[in-house]
Amino acid sequence: MANTPPPIDNLLLHLIADSHHPALLIQAGVLALAALLGWATARLMRTRMARIEGTWAAGAAGLQKLGTPLLVLVYVWLLRELLGLWQSELHLLNLAVPLLAALAGIRLFVHILRYTLKPSEALKTWERSISWAIWIGVALHITGVLPRIRHALDTVSFSSGARHFSLLTLFEALTVIILAVVLALWVSQFIESRLMRIAHLNLSLRMALTKATRTFLLLVAVLLALPAVGIDLTVLSVFGGALGVGLGFGLQKIASNYVSGFIILLDRSIRIDDLITVDNKFGQVAQINTRYTLLRAPDGTESIIPNEILITQTVVNHSLSRPDVRVALPIQVAYATDLDQARELMLAAARSHPRVILDAGSAPKVLLREFAADGINLELAVWIHDPEEGQMNLRSDLYWTIWESFKQAGIDIPFPQRVVHLVGANPQKTT
Repeated sequence: MANTPPPIDNLLLHLIADSHHPALLIQAGVLALAALLGWATARLMRTRMARIEGTWAAGAAGLQKLGTPLLVLVYVWLLRELLGLWQSELHLLNLAVPLLAALAGIRLFVHILRYTLKPSEALKTWERSISWAIWIGVALHITGVLPRIRHALDTVSFSSGARHFSLLTLFEALTVIILAVVLALWVSQFIESRLMRIAHLNLSLRMALTKATRTFLLLVAVLLALPAVGIDLTVLSVFGGALGVGLGFGLQKIASNYVSGFIILLDRSIRIDDLITVDNKFGQVAQINTRYTLLRAPDGTESIIPNEILITQTVVNHSLSRPDVRVALPIQVAYATDLDQARELMLAAARSHPRVILDAGSAPKVLLREFAADGINLELAVWIHDPEEGQMNLRSDLYWTIWESFKQAGIDIPFPQRVVHLVGANPQKTT
């Protein structure tokens, strides 16, 4: 009957029952031969893969870690098929195959996760969870309990039209989706490492291509994983419509930030290491992510700017066409000051600083701004080619030098003065 659970086929019990049979010695010898062949082949491959450099080095390192159990598994499987022509009961080899497959699978997933994700506590948690899940699955398979668990999960089900859904289908779908997503992240990481090595492409364009590739691969992985477990994509049409409505209302800002991120990367109006001013925040662009841009200020603080703001608001890019930045230092002197002498002292202070550009087109200049109430307003204009080093330290150095020069030359920096006339007051004569 369809509801009858499958019988338990315990590989350990079969092995224990066959422990006194002479054929077990033959299987042990075959297993030892497979281990020797796998070790020798892996050692030969390891010496050749050690010379691989560049982008393929990560794949070579993964094959070195995966090589021994995988090769032993292949040799055990081949020798088991050959031995099966003369011997029907191969319980030792049947037990060795899932154990070797589990060991190879754990090493494979751990290598993929370490290559794809950054080192963190979450990565360690994923590694432990996958290892435990694989070993528990192997233990259930060896003891013969796994088919009964699958049957029990399949009994909790419901039907929708011609489609049959159960807990088993849900579990298989989640497993396949996770595997597909991990594989897609691994492939996207490999493509990203290849793209980032193309020096003649703009950095923003390379980042846009890598992020678009990752998004495309993740979407393809999910779309391929669902039909693989028997879930028709047409069933998700209603959910897709509801998701579209949700994006139109509740998730509008999030979707706008993601789209804006791709626009920024493609039109290259804002690039990594650019100095920008947006939303009253000045700093260097440290990262351009799909949802936000990280802006690092000269004092070390970091601001997370949603990408939509960079698209909808005015952004002052101080290094879009050229990295040089003009720095203006306002200085006020008294009316009795020799302006030619003050100008020469200010220019000398600018020329003595190593960060100031002295080229003909960007040489320091002193401008007379206005005749103010308390003194004459001058402005020292200089250009620098390294704005990422900050401006406050430059201003401080120039002001210190000008202050010392003015003191030696006797030039006064005036303070506010007011002349008061007393109307109708008779001056008293003093004796």
